[in-house]
Amino acid sequence: MDTAICLDDLSVNFDDRFHLHHINWTIEPNQHWVITGTNGSGKSALAAVLAGVGDIEQGTLSGVPSRVGLVSFEAQAELIAKELKKDDADIMDVISLGTPVQEMIFEECADPELAADLVEKFGLSHLLDRAFRKLSTGETRKVMLIRALSSKPDLLILDEPFDGLDVDTLAMLQQHLASIIDTTPMVMVLNRFDEMPDFITHVAYLEKTADDCGQLAFKVDRQDKSAFSELYQLLHLKTTDLQVPAPDSASKLPSLDPTQPLVKLTDATIKYDETVIVDKLNWTIEPGKHWQLSGPNGSGKTGVLSLITGDHPQCYSNDIFVFGFQRGNGESIWQIKQFIGYVSTSLQWEYRVSVSCKNVIISGFYDSIGMYSKSTDNQKKIADEWLALLGMKDRADQPFNKLSYGDQRLLLIARAMVKHPPLLILDEPCLGLDDMNRQLVLALIEKICAGHETTVLYVNHHAEDQISGIENYLALEKNH
Repeated sequence: MDTAICLDDLSVNFDDRFHLHHINWTIEPNQHWVITGTNGSGKSALAAVLAGVGDIEQGTLSGVPSRVGLVSFEAQAELIAKELKKDDADIMDVISLGTPVQEMIFEECADPELAADLVEKFGLSHLLDRAFRKLSTGETRKVMLIRALSSKPDLLILDEPFDGLDVDTLAMLQQHLASIIDTTPMVMVLNRFDEMPDFITHVAYLEKTADDCGQLAFKVDRQDKSAFSELYQLLHLKTTDLQVPAPDSASKLPSLDPTQPLVKLTDATIKYDETVIVDKLNWTIEPGKHWQLSGPNGSGKTGVLSLITGDHPQCYSNDIFVFGFQRGNGESIWQIKQFIGYVSTSLQWEYRVSVSCKNVIISGFYDSIGMYSKSTDNQKKIADEWLALLGMKDRADQPFNKLSYGDQRLLLIARAMVKHPPLLILDEPCLGLDDMNRQLVLALIEKICAGHETTVLYVNHHAEDQISGIENYLALEKNH
């Protein structure tokens, strides 16, 4: 491949089943890319575009070489479907035995010597006379790989090439791919970062939009260690099966009545002199019903939150029911606060002590900034599980104040969650974060929303910033 492949504002329709929207991407001749992302984001679709699949609706695709080697489940299924058609008695006068593997590999082979070598290495020599359609799925995939590799492609596209391969075959394939990197640019689709070959230079990350289309969210140079690490964390949070770790039984909060709301504000009003900030707000937060609270500066978001947390001086002049308490009946502020996990930018500013990532999480058991008590073995175990969920297992002993702003925010959310509070308030959790770190925080919030014990209250300026799992919205407006 002598020239760059350019996708310029490209939108592609795949038989109205799926769309890629506004893709901007350049593949230079000396680059090897991995396409990754969430399920349904269009990873395979984007790879297929380079092989000429899909109807271009907008933008341009240029620089794609004429010889493209493609291995994908879709191409595999298409080839098998063609073979099965030969069984159709209405078309054929005789019963077809199907195309033998030998013919499938060697009939249009550009490098028969390489093909023969790969047949032996893939362990297919004894299957050369067998009909292609009689092979197992794994054997069919090996044939597809041999065909693509021996076609002398100017671009090699491999969609999940390592799926279903045994350890020895996987090592052999990786070794062969490494041997052709100077002559053959590669684009791979991979779900797992730990399968990524060392020669990969760049990563493209796709996400599914609200209208179920695919968009290219991030392009990362592997040499950019920081961005690559953040992308790894994002993929880990989006695709891992890990769940929110269980609470510590020794730190268990008192049980709440599940039939009662967590919070109920009745005609809540906040005013200073004659200026009304919040006017007769009625709002009920039921257990398990996640909320997004949005509004511009001065609309009263912070005031409403402080009514809930008990920090506002006008708590007792309002009708407020929280966690089984009617405010003003002798309850202490700590009886209220024990049921709330709270993360804000100001908390992050306050957390300036030099403490390890692991101890930041453990400090959530003690509601402290820093560690001043001896932690239990179970608390340490839970902290390790949170670090694993965040994709930060290898950073347990790193100082909190040496981390990126985004990683600090993730740890503070984990700190707020260790006791599984009935209500987690995230006050502008993405403030000050770049887009990658913002996506990391949102992915963690989605993970928490998918649990059942904690109700999330996500506070931000923009109502259009929507999170999967949050289906209830309250937008405050400026009254003055």
